[in-house]
Amino acid sequence: MPIKIPNDLPAAKTLQNENIFFMTETRAMTQDIRPLRILIVNLMPKKIETETQLARLLGNSPLQVEPTLIHTSTHQSKNVAEEHLLAFYKTFKDVKEEYFDGMIVTGAPVEQMPFEEVEYWEELCQIMEWSKTHVHSSLHICWGSQAGLYYHFGIPKRDLPEKLFGVFPHKVEYKQSILFRGFDDEFFVPQSRHTTVLREDIESKSGLKILASSDKAGVYVVSTKNGRQIFITGHSEYDADTLKAEYDRDIALGKEIKIPENYYPNDDPTKPPIVSWRGHAHLLFSNWLNYFVYQSTPYDVNKVSQGE
Repeated sequence: MPIKIPNDLPAAKTLQNENIFFMTETRAMTQDIRPLRILIVNLMPKKIETETQLARLLGNSPLQVEPTLIHTSTHQSKNVAEEHLLAFYKTFKDVKEEYFDGMIVTGAPVEQMPFEEVEYWEELCQIMEWSKTHVHSSLHICWGSQAGLYYHFGIPKRDLPEKLFGVFPHKVEYKQSILFRGFDDEFFVPQSRHTTVLREDIESKSGLKILASSDKAGVYVVSTKNGRQIFITGHSEYDADTLKAEYDRDIALGKEIKIPENYYPNDDPTKPPIVSWRGHAHLLFSNWLNYFVYQSTPYDVNKVSQGE
């Protein structure tokens, strides 16, 4: 079944052109089936780009998915029109009395700041605490994963000697993980970050398990025992040209930046990038929706609570 989106969401045209199966609200209202309610906490500055990336992956599933977009009220976004936020976004206070089958917390370009200095940190902490009783399974991406590991388990982020930038081979460590059902022995993930979380910090905490990692990029996926919280350090949702846009931007600004690894043919930035992560990305999100949300969430979403 398709992803259910607002009739006029800008992502609709892009998804239609890419032959992604989606359904407008008008059409979905005629179906007698409950969609999965997924809350997306979009912390990225280019919100429409991130909406489209996540909708593309959530829509490649036999399940009907109804995303709800929220932004932080304690931060004024400078990269998206106010009209777009008013039309398609809510804030935490608008949804805090509701229950959701799943939640996605995106990355954010604030990783080199201490968590407590991030403008919306207190609000995000409220959301993460609330999710323990109002969300069945939460997926945290990149900085969102660092924020979640820090808030829930006290695990700090650590500075890297240089930016981790490129597409890196990863491997599944915990072979029994259903999150990685159907994966090849080696798969690729885009990474773009200045900080990381250390294996020894994670392994020192009971209740957490490292599911996948990379020799170069470090820990990739961490999960609680029951899969209620999943933390992903990379950006499997990235478009083909997302790293290119970041590289071109920094070059234009005169910043020192290396060519992203394993991205351009022969490391030649004049050539189109090689997309080596798309299959993994679709399978990752499909497995999360199926095994950690749909298969175990209560039919009555209002019965979602910690431990069920």
